[in-house]
Amino acid sequence: MDDVNIIAMFEARDEAAVAETQKKYGTYCRTIAERILSSREDAEECVNDAYRKAWDTIPPGRPASLASYMGMLTRQLSLNRLRQNKSAKRGGGDVPLVLEELQECISDLGDVPSADDIALRDALNRFLGELPKRTRVIFMRRYWFAEDVSRIAADFGMSEGHVNVLLCRTRKKLKQYLEKEDIYL
Repeated sequence: MDDVNIIAMFEARDEAAVAETQKKYGTYCRTIAERILSSREDAEECVNDAYRKAWDTIPPGRPASLASYMGMLTRQLSLNRLRQNKSAKRGGGDVPLVLEELQECISDLGDVPSADDIALRDALNRFLGELPKRTRVIFMRRYWFAEDVSRIAADFGMSEGHVNVLLCRTRKKLKQYLEKEDIYL
């Protein structure tokens, strides 16, 4: 079933919308959550919470891309769970390192959307659109999907050092791009 029909089902308050979303994007959402949380149980809870959040927010919202929306919900909920787990001294995987790397460019990674967040999102989308495809994919796999550098390197036939240098250069370019756009964080 296509996204337009699934969103229409949400808007009609048809509970089958959740099942269709789970069927189409369940694996995608679980992958995001598991990479962030390193716990299958916590990841499953966050994915289920993402379905509930989609149910609560569609309508009134109408996402342009259901895949991106579900990924964003899952990611936010997983990061919130990670913060809870970390404060409870239960670990945190590689995500704190990923966020620390990205904070060179973006200092506030909070959850509350604002006009500044929307401007930042739009600038990030433009920046990513200007990157060569390979660089964009590597950047997204590291900072959106929280993948290990070693896995990215293996998938692209590169050394870990090469991936780290590419990511470092891309973060520097992002910082310069955001400054050029008058977005200071």
